[in-house]
Amino acid sequence: MSRDSRDATGPWDATGSWDVTGSWDVTGSWDEDGPPHPLALRRTGRSEQEPDRLPEVRELEALGWEPAPEDLAWVFLPYVWPPADRTWIPDRSTHWAVDTRLDGHGHVTGVEATPLAEAELHDLDRETEELLDALGLPHRPPGRLWLLRPIGPYPAVGAVLDHLRAVARERGVEFRASPELLSLTRAELATLTGSGPP
Repeated sequence: MSRDSRDATGPWDATGSWDVTGSWDVTGSWDEDGPPHPLALRRTGRSEQEPDRLPEVRELEALGWEPAPEDLAWVFLPYVWPPADRTWIPDRSTHWAVDTRLDGHGHVTGVEATPLAEAELHDLDRETEELLDALGLPHRPPGRLWLLRPIGPYPAVGAVLDHLRAVARERGVEFRASPELLSLTRAELATLTGSGPP
């Protein structure tokens, strides 16, 4: 059944998204019980690669997937993105702290990279969790890297985000994680996928 025919048979609600069963999900979802993308199952164990350099991320990019934006204004994006066009993989990457030493003239004299400890990684997640709390959304399941596919007439996720930013500007919605940006994003994604009003 197409999204268009589903829309014709039921009411539209701008606050939700399509779930994997083809039903309209009024609240969104982190796909808590859903499995990772099958390509992720071929690799296990910690990698020294940064998230965007993991082999499974590169493979998924070749198939049209793109890492979800890291900008905190979009902290909620995987939650409201159409389920058919989002996926996740286990985060087996390493996040690095880089210490650069300079001499008195500003020239680099040394660089040292060390992996961030679990406690430091949790501190990085704290701001994300606080923003989600402020939006009234549940916390993201830990240890996931989210990937999205473009929707509507747009060739890339970045183009979808440019469209959303433009609509926010037109409507006077500030570009920051807020209930207003969340509501606008849900409604626009529904329109772009044909599940909302034209």
